Amino acid sequence: MWQRIFFLVFLVLGTSCSNTAPTEPLVKVLASRNPKIKNVMDHLEEHEIQIRYTQINRRNDSVVFTDYDFQVDDNNYFYPASTVKFPAAVAALEKLNEIDSLSLETRFFVEGDSVETTFAKAISEIFAVSDNAANNRLVEFLGQDDLNNRMIKREVSPIRIAHRLSTSNADDVTTKSLVFYLNDSTTSLSNSIVNSPIEPLNLNSIKKGKGFIADESYQEGPFNFGLKNYYPITSQTALMKRIIFPEAFPKEQRFDLSDEQREYLLTAMHTLPSAVGYDKEEFYDSYVKFFMFGDNTEPMPEHIKVYNKVGYAYGTLTDCAYIKDTKNNIDFMLTATILVNSNGVFNDNTYEYDEVGIPFLAQLGRELYQLELERTK
Repeated sequence: MWQRIFFLVFLVLGTSCSNTAPTEPLVKVLASRNPKIKNVMDHLEEHEIQIRYTQINRRNDSVVFTDYDFQVDDNNYFYPASTVKFPAAVAALEKLNEIDSLSLETRFFVEGDSVETTFAKAISEIFAVSDNAANNRLVEFLGQDDLNNRMIKREVSPIRIAHRLSTSNADDVTTKSLVFYLNDSTTSLSNSIVNSPIEPLNLNSIKKGKGFIADESYQEGPFNFGLKNYYPITSQTALMKRIIFPEAFPKEQRFDLSDEQREYLLTAMHTLPSAVGYDKEEFYDSYVKFFMFGDNTEPMPEHIKVYNKVGYAYGTLTDCAYIKDTKNNIDFMLTATILVNSNGVFNDNTYEYDEVGIPFLAQLGRELYQLELERTK
């Protein structure tokens, strides 16, 4: 059995690596006998796994990335869920730089919404606990077209953010106006933005499963993700690289963020929920940190920082992370997605997140972390 799986892994890796790098790292990890890896690899087809592991090396003053891929294919669709909040945060920061009257600390609210917030608070909530409402406020600020265009301009593509998350107006192409507090007594109202119509995606695996729940009843036939968001592994990794190591890219591929903005973003990306006031019992350290630590609720070690954004919905778990160990002087990037929906029914909230998906991603992170500890740079 294991010889067959090893051979399969080798074949898939050998045809999908993003450059001519050797394939051994992911071959070794995915051939692990740890049941959290083995149980998934024994049923590979049903899990739609895609993985990109990025080794980081430094030569003089330069950063060199080496990507190792497993089944990474922009044409094979997976639902990105909350991972799309990362580009929304970056695009919102860049837009703030273009409006003299606004800043991270500007107070605002969306018309019709009673919640007043700031851009800084929204970004913190997005990364600390993956707050949907915070993301949606940034989408109202940006509009879908502007968000997508800012990513594409910096060569973070393909990408198509078409809708908000978990809200009644998710698919509305017209944004709501925002009310900004310019000072204690003066407000300003933004104009609504009319965005392009949502066109169906033409990708592999855009229809999934054997049935789905809609209007509280079971519907026979595959669930169609054609009008959903699209943010593949290659694009997620591309954005992470540009934010963590902007100096590794030409100016036209760097986002226009101030030093203060970028520092705030990086801090938000690794800060644990309890550090910004969330209850430690409910929002434990690894609440939105799947790699290495996601399968337990114990405190994370202080010398390991995980800069990341996860997503989970419709049985799909995804994490895009930059992992840095200051004690052992290692760092690497990892982006992976896995489908855990054994009954083939979507939108029924019956998924194997805790039993299969998160344990797989956690062990994948640990295995690659151990490889990083052992490899010669």
